[in-house]
Amino acid sequence: MFEMAADYFNAHSKYELVGGYFSPVSDYYQKEGLAPAVHRVRMCELATETSSTWLMVDSWEALQPSYQRTAVVLDHFDEQLNGNMGGMVLPDGTRRKIQILLLAGGDLIESMGRKDVWASEDLHHILGQYGCMVIERTGTDVWEFLLSHDILYEHKDNIHVVKQVIYNDISSTKVRLFVKRKMSIKYLVPDAVMRYIFENSLYSTKLTRKRDYVSYAFD
Repeated sequence: MFEMAADYFNAHSKYELVGGYFSPVSDYYQKEGLAPAVHRVRMCELATETSSTWLMVDSWEALQPSYQRTAVVLDHFDEQLNGNMGGMVLPDGTRRKIQILLLAGGDLIESMGRKDVWASEDLHHILGQYGCMVIERTGTDVWEFLLSHDILYEHKDNIHVVKQVIYNDISSTKVRLFVKRKMSIKYLVPDAVMRYIFENSLYSTKLTRKRDYVSYAFD
């Protein structure tokens, strides 16, 4: 997804890509099947440390003692990049604010239509102050969804839709399922990540998330 986003920026000369961040969610995110945050952060580090010059990992969200909403996470990046660092230093010594975007798949954008998942004020904050880059996945029509959703359509100028030239349906959910079913994930993830998964016996257990703790139960 990040590389497709980079191609988009390269094709639109009005933008200059500065960098990209992986931000794994904390252990208090209510999704079954996730490995502990310390492992997810390390896998992201392994995937980027030798294969990319512009992708990085930020562990702030993963280390929080409670689930952080997407709007709050984007505020964190804004504070770090534009507040503490003062934005981007230009060749003439002046500084310019870095525009932060949320990178998402088409399925996440479609979930923004659910009021039980996204608060309206958060959507206005995310799309109005920051913006979103959407990688359209197989079977999704992002533009059709934008037309039907009032808040997304209001901020359509801040939403960049990238169509996949070569469709890629690899997802973390599928990788976890492959591991659980003892199927090969060779070439689906970097070799270093694959080794880490098997060395730490990840995704071979059923994860049950409660409000204030994480527990494991063998299948």
